[in-house]
Amino acid sequence: MRTLLAGLAVLVSLFTPVLADTLPPTDAAPKVRVQLIADRDAVRPGGTFTIAVEQDINAGWHTYWSNPGEAGQPTEVKWTLPPGWKAGPIQWPYPIRVPVGPLMDYGYEGKLWLLIDVTAPADASGTVTLPALVQYLVCKNVCIPEEAKAQTQIVIDPAAGGPSPTSAADFAATRAKIPAASPWPMRYALGQDLRLFVEAPVLAGVARPTGVQFFPAEAGAVVDAAPQSFGLAKNGLVVELKPGDKLAQRKALSGVLVLTSSDGSVQALQVHAAPGVVPAANTGGEFSIWLALAFAALGGLILNIMPCVLPVLAMKALALAGHAGADRAHARAESFSYALGAVLSFVAFGLVVMALRAGGAAIGWGFQLQEPIVVATLALLMVAVGLNMSGVFEITPISAGEALTRRGGLWGAFFTGVLAVAVAAPCTAPFMATAIGYGFTQDAPVVIGIFTALGIGFALPFILIGLVPALHKLLPKPGTWMVRLKKLLALPMYAAAGWLVWVLAKQVDQTGLIASLAAVAALVVVAWFYGRLQLASGRAKFVGWAGVIVFAAAGAYALSFVAAAKPPAPVVATAHAGMASEPYTPARLAALRKEGRPVFIDATASWCITCLVNEEAALSRPSVHAAFKDKNIALLVADWTNRNPEITTLLEKHGRSGVPLYLYYAPGAADPKILPQILTEGEVLKALKS
Repeated sequence: MRTLLAGLAVLVSLFTPVLADTLPPTDAAPKVRVQLIADRDAVRPGGTFTIAVEQDINAGWHTYWSNPGEAGQPTEVKWTLPPGWKAGPIQWPYPIRVPVGPLMDYGYEGKLWLLIDVTAPADASGTVTLPALVQYLVCKNVCIPEEAKAQTQIVIDPAAGGPSPTSAADFAATRAKIPAASPWPMRYALGQDLRLFVEAPVLAGVARPTGVQFFPAEAGAVVDAAPQSFGLAKNGLVVELKPGDKLAQRKALSGVLVLTSSDGSVQALQVHAAPGVVPAANTGGEFSIWLALAFAALGGLILNIMPCVLPVLAMKALALAGHAGADRAHARAESFSYALGAVLSFVAFGLVVMALRAGGAAIGWGFQLQEPIVVATLALLMVAVGLNMSGVFEITPISAGEALTRRGGLWGAFFTGVLAVAVAAPCTAPFMATAIGYGFTQDAPVVIGIFTALGIGFALPFILIGLVPALHKLLPKPGTWMVRLKKLLALPMYAAAGWLVWVLAKQVDQTGLIASLAAVAALVVVAWFYGRLQLASGRAKFVGWAGVIVFAAAGAYALSFVAAAKPPAPVVATAHAGMASEPYTPARLAALRKEGRPVFIDATASWCITCLVNEEAALSRPSVHAAFKDKNIALLVADWTNRNPEITTLLEKHGRSGVPLYLYYAPGAADPKILPQILTEGEVLKALKS
C-alpha cells in the first residue's frame, strides 16, 4: 500500500506542470518551506555541532516520521559536504497520529525541526558552506513529493565558543521532544492482543499519566489504525495494542512511547522490549482514590508529632487546658472551630498549588517557604505570638479563673488551626507525601478531598479532646499556672522565629537579611507601644498610637527590601552532614552513573525541619560517614530551599510533592532505592549494603 501510494504521488508530481495553469497560484506553491539552522556561528577544527532542518508546513498538511505508518515516505536529507566532513543520522522528534481516511499515518504538522549532528575535519579552516537537498512527501487530501535545496555556513575558529544563545531555547525545546532512553525496563506479551509493560511503580502510583501513545519503529509491528488503550498494573503501566502481521517474525518490539501528564507535559521514551510475562492491567481506580484519602488522613494525624509543628504546640496546649474548665458544648464548638481553620487552610493551600501548577509553575508542598517574603512574614508572626505570650501586649484580657475558659473563643481556636497548618508546611509526614503526590495528578474535586482528609487527620486529636468526655476530664484544671506556663511556652515561638531568620539567610543577600532583622526590631517596638496603649489614657494614648504607626511603617518599609533582595551566590561545592557533597543536577547524576560510581541524593531544604533532624540523627553519624567513604559514594544535595524546577522534576519523578526525599543509586542498578522519610542510622546503612 505504501509503495502504491508513493507511486501515485510520483504520478501526481509528473502531471503537476500540466495542472499548474488550472490551479490558483497559492495551490501551485510549495507546501513546505525549508531552511537549515546551525546551533552556533563558529566551530573549532574537529568539533561537532548541530544543524536543524526546519520544515514550515502549511496548515492542514503533514510530513512523515521515520516510520510513516500505513502510507507515506519519511524525509530524507542528502548532503553535499566538503571532503572530511561527516553528517550523522536524523534525530526524530516524537510524531503525532494523523488519520487519513481508513489509514493511520505518523507524522508532523506545523513547524518541525529535525536535528542532525555534523562534525568538521581536524584540518578545516575558513568559512564553509554546507548544502543539502531535502526530499519529503507532504500530504493533505493528496500527497505531493517535494524537494528543497538549502544551505548554511559555519566559520572554523580555533577559539570558537559554544552554541548561539539566540537559538538555544529552540534547540533545547526540540531536543526535549526527541525520545530519551527509558529509565524503566519494558517487556511485551503477544497473544490475541499485544501488551507492552513498563515496569515503573511510580507510574502506577502518584505519577499516573493521563495519555499514552505507542509509535512502532518498524512497519507491521502493530496495526497502526487500531485503537490503543492503557491501564495500571501493580508495578507499572500496561499498554494494550493490536499486533501486526510482522511482529511474530521479530525478537523485540521497538518504537517510541509518549506519556502525557495531568499538567500537559509530555515525555517520550525509547522502547526496546523483549518478550516476557506481562501482568494484567488493574482498572480499579476508585480504590486508589479511597486509599489516597486514607493515607492523607493518616499522614495528617502523624504530622502532629513532626518537628515542624512543635512551636505551635504551645498555643494548642493552652487552648486544650482552657477546655478543662468549660462546659462540653463550648469545648465541642472550639474543637470544631480549630478543625475548620485547619481543614480550610489545607484545602486553600492545595487549590493554590494546583492553580500555580496549571499555570506552568514547578512547585510542590512547602513551596511558600521558597519565597523570602513569606519566610520573613512567618518569622514576624512567630515573634508577635511570642511577645503576646510573654505579656508584652494582650490581644484579649487573660486572668485566672473563669476568664481562662474563654481564652481566644471560637475565632482564637480557628486561627490557631490556621497557624498550625502554616507552621506545619515545612514537614512531610509518612503516608502524606504519597497522598499529596497522587492528588497533584488529579482533578480539583480529588484535590479538595485529599486535602480535606489531610486537615481532618491533622485536627483529629483536638476534635477527640472536645468530643470525648473521658479525655476532657484528663486535662488539668485551669488556673494561675496557665499564665506562667504561657510565658514559658513563648520560648519555642522565639526559637521558631530564629530558625526562620536562619532559613532566610540562605535565601537572600546581606541586604535582605539586615532588612528582615530591622523588621523584627520594628515589630518589637510596635508590640511594646501597643502594650503600653492598653494601660494608657489621654495624651499618653495619642503618643502610643503615633509610635505604633511610625514603627509599623518602618517595619513595612524594611520588608520591601526583603521582597526585592537578591538570592545569595550559588555554592559550587560544600560539606553536607559532615561529608563532601556537590549540588544536584541531572547532568552530574548522569555523569556519576556513567562512571559506575554509587550516588546518594539528599533532597532537602533549610526550612524543612524533618530534613535537618534526619541529617543530625542519621546522615551525620560516624558509621554512615565510614560507609560513604568505603564505598566511594558521591553525595548530591538537591537543595530545594529556593525554587528549582530540576529538583521539582526529581521529586515528581519519584512520586513526591515535597522534601525530604532520599535516593540511593547502587552501581549497575537501573532504579534507585527510595529510603523512608524518617531516617535512622540503621536504615541508611541497610540501604547502602543492599
